[in-house]
Amino acid sequence: MIEDIATLDDFAFAGKTVFVRCDLNTPIDPKNGEFLEDRRIKSHKDTLLELVKKKARVVILAHQGRAGDAEYTTLEKHAKRLSDVLEVKVKYVDDIFGTFARESIKKMKDGEVILLENVRFYAEEEMERPPDVQANTFLVKKLAPLCDIFINDAFGTAHRSQPTTVGFTQRVPCGAGRLMESELNGLSKCIKNPKKPLVFVLGGAKVSDSLKIMEKALSNDVEKILTGGLLANIFLIAKGYRVGEPNIEVIRGKKLMEQVPIAAALLEKYEDKIVLPVDVALNRNNERFEIPVGDLPQDYLIKDVGKNTVKNYADAIKNAGTVFYNGALGVYEEKIFAYGTEETIRALTSCRGITVIGGGDTVAAARNIGVEEKITHVSTGGKASIKFVSGSKLAAIEALRGKGKK
Repeated sequence: MIEDIATLDDFAFAGKTVFVRCDLNTPIDPKNGEFLEDRRIKSHKDTLLELVKKKARVVILAHQGRAGDAEYTTLEKHAKRLSDVLEVKVKYVDDIFGTFARESIKKMKDGEVILLENVRFYAEEEMERPPDVQANTFLVKKLAPLCDIFINDAFGTAHRSQPTTVGFTQRVPCGAGRLMESELNGLSKCIKNPKKPLVFVLGGAKVSDSLKIMEKALSNDVEKILTGGLLANIFLIAKGYRVGEPNIEVIRGKKLMEQVPIAAALLEKYEDKIVLPVDVALNRNNERFEIPVGDLPQDYLIKDVGKNTVKNYADAIKNAGTVFYNGALGVYEEKIFAYGTEETIRALTSCRGITVIGGGDTVAAARNIGVEEKITHVSTGGKASIKFVSGSKLAAIEALRGKGKK
């Protein structure tokens, strides 16, 4: 999958201004604004250090959160943390493409690194449009004349067709960084000739994304999809279960009721392949209380899958030839409701086939229970990895193809 994409090996970087799209989007503690972990920041170390050693002038483009989120903030602390990781000074520039940013880039010396401001502070960055359109945004038009080579190392945003992921590919030579290269090679090996049976585990709250991925995956011969989180609740409703008013309120609040007919259509077509929880864990007065799904509705929030579901899912995982796992099966951040996620991830270590995990909560859970090193491939991308393995093309990857040295 990397054969027709240029890598760092294909360029001479000395004295060149190199723009690098990184994925520095990091969980932040809302109480004190500190990083909860820095896995993604560390993941770009190889690419950035190699460019520094090759005397490039490195300009980093990255984002943090999105408008309206608690984690939507500047990249000042990211620059400090990146400086520690690289043991190289990373200068923070609180501008994206204005005069200050452009002058800062022009004054750079070989081997220097700067990090521009959160690119999502610029409204057009959030718009998904074709590469030729993104190449004509103000951001790209203002910065491209200062850029000799564009390197995309942000696999976590590879599914997005935004100015900083696809726009520069239309204007300057471009290629993949070491992280991007590693992700594509690792995931490609897993999907080229996947061992059967092929099992997906999908949880989390991004229901509409998951349903699209499920449709693609099921049409590409995935044998089973094990469901959890809000996704499972949507399917339970689609199957005719009454999940209780507290859960309906959550689903309505997230504007997800419109996803129920889509889930129902998938069930009608692929019911034998979509596996739903047989029991759930409720939050009853801040205690874990498990019931079979047949005992729904209850006036309590569903916070996790139950122990019988975990056993069923663990058996399917252990007997799989290839497993792709994305998204927590419950409210993982609450300890008493982390059971379903942690135990099914632990089951991956007993699978004799290929195992791949992606997504922040999933990777964090694997690390917390000490099994990260026992997974075949740990991806820095959540939606990007699961879309890739389900057979979808990723916009940023496609934009890199055939666009190397000119």
